[in-house]
Amino acid sequence: MRLAWALAAVVCPVLAQSTPPQSGTESSPAAAAPVATPAPAAHGTVLFDSNRQAPAPALADESQAAADATADPAAKLPAISDEARGALAFSAYDLDLHLEPERSALVMHARVTVRNDGALPLAVLALQISSSLHWEQISVSGRAVPFVQHRLATDADHTGFAQEALLTLPQPLAPGATLQLAAFYAGTVSPASQRLQALGAPAEQAAYADWDEVSAEFTGLRGFGSVLWYPVAAPPYQLGDGAALFRAVGRMRLRNAAATVRLHLTLAYRGEAPDAAYFCGQRQPLQHVSEAEDLPVAQAPGLATAEFGPSTLGFRDLSLFVAESPATPAGPLLSVETAQQDALPLYAATAARVMPVLQQWLGQEPLSSLQLIDHAGQPYQDGTLLVAPLATRDSGELAQGLIQALTPAWFRSPQPWLQQGVAQFLALLWLEHTDGRDAAMELLQHQANTLALAEPASAPAPDAPGQSLLRATDEVYYRNKAAAVLWMLRGIVGDEALQQALQQYRLRGPRSQEPELFEKVLEELTHRDLHWFFNDWVNRDRGLPDLRIVNIVLHDLPASIGKPGGTLVAVEVENTGDAVAEVPVVVRTGTLTASTRLRIAGRSRATTRIVFEADPDEVIVNDGSVPEQTSGVHVQHIQVRKGGHATEP
Repeated sequence: MRLAWALAAVVCPVLAQSTPPQSGTESSPAAAAPVATPAPAAHGTVLFDSNRQAPAPALADESQAAADATADPAAKLPAISDEARGALAFSAYDLDLHLEPERSALVMHARVTVRNDGALPLAVLALQISSSLHWEQISVSGRAVPFVQHRLATDADHTGFAQEALLTLPQPLAPGATLQLAAFYAGTVSPASQRLQALGAPAEQAAYADWDEVSAEFTGLRGFGSVLWYPVAAPPYQLGDGAALFRAVGRMRLRNAAATVRLHLTLAYRGEAPDAAYFCGQRQPLQHVSEAEDLPVAQAPGLATAEFGPSTLGFRDLSLFVAESPATPAGPLLSVETAQQDALPLYAATAARVMPVLQQWLGQEPLSSLQLIDHAGQPYQDGTLLVAPLATRDSGELAQGLIQALTPAWFRSPQPWLQQGVAQFLALLWLEHTDGRDAAMELLQHQANTLALAEPASAPAPDAPGQSLLRATDEVYYRNKAAAVLWMLRGIVGDEALQQALQQYRLRGPRSQEPELFEKVLEELTHRDLHWFFNDWVNRDRGLPDLRIVNIVLHDLPASIGKPGGTLVAVEVENTGDAVAEVPVVVRTGTLTASTRLRIAGRSRATTRIVFEADPDEVIVNDGSVPEQTSGVHVQHIQVRKGGHATEP
């Protein structure tokens, strides 16, 4: 189980924004200790010359002296608890990043705004970056502050360690207060898979999962949980500790969702110029400056730059990718950066196959195309950017994955449960469309079983945060449970109403931070009160229902003029769980069936009556469409009547 968690994908999905410099802060980003690259003597190439201020040598020496002090085993680190580490949140990132892929080198000037979300003042702040990087200077309001740095064992970074800077503030940071920091750091980012190998993963499998790097062949950085290329603050987490790291990823995304981020990227290259950069899923073409135009293209060095203006982060990590060559269109929905041109027709044809289902449920026209970078590692998606292997695959498997990947091109929401849940819901719909309802119900039930393991046996206490979909941080909630919620709403309001609601929300949702907007849209369309459902399944976490058939009572109905005789079937159902459930109730004999829907509130019983044209053979309560604590399907066979009560044979 631990190894399975370790090899699971650390899900991404990343937009952000930054505030302008405040009074007293440094006026412009700068590159600290630029990575020097030998230039051809006749041409005097200068890499990373951005005409920006560099840190003063005295301050750099100060930082290095502090770093040297921590190398002494006797040196004492400032005391800081994991609670204090976890109290620091980031409300803005303003990043000036310089990369030299030929040397896997990274130089960063990061200006960040941090906030104390804890209950106590913070006298010491802990900032972490990858252990392959090194802090050079940290300042507050333009003045350097003393700090020491050390290696912290944590699997939030692919090296299994973070380089943590502990800085003592001139004045403690009060609860709720914010502070602007500026930091310089540098180092290299190369593939590192030792954290997974330490858990017993084969080297090849570990490399498939941990592929973040800066190199001339590929540059891809996924963020917290994969590689700490930007500053973070968090307690240490270990992959061997169940799902702790994966939950921490979700919590950090939710906590920093309102942050703003900006990136100025400078990239040194030699030979063919790279085409574009993707920051938090957003694409910008790279602007190029050749440093030696008289040299052959294969030898000429150059600089490429891109500017990503301020934007809101949302529920995601900060990620960065470089596309080395221009993307090739694969039909109207896909653009692919790959050398495997022979795979493009299959992808174009598969996208065309799934498009009618996307159009039926989400609208006729996509909001954008899907950008795909061909890479051999574990797939990773951030909005409309997908990084995944493009090897020829089974068309059925490809369609199932592609409809999920294409969903963000059609539908966007600031609510994670809708953004992620709709993609999972569309995958279920596609499976139903191609393999039949039974196949979709089997997958839905499998996801419900996973959810049942995570949900508490009873609703959390009123003062406990729970895992309501509005505040969910675990994938099993904002994907699996969210898809189940949409499937249940389909049964309650019908396909047409749910389709219209998703399409109307698509027009209004991205511009609104109102968490109840989808509920309101659906109620406006159906003219029905649905708060009873959203209150138990979306706005709060009441756990799962737990149903059982209490009693079945049969009454013979005599034939009358124009009406055949039959049976009145009364079915009583008990719900010992806390969440309300509205489930289908089916009476059947042979090929003859009759059905209705029954709503059972938590900790209660309810009865429904069905007129049936024959003697029933069985009663089915719930068909697996409503997740439960135990079984999702309840069947009682009827062969014996005792005083009108049906019993099992």
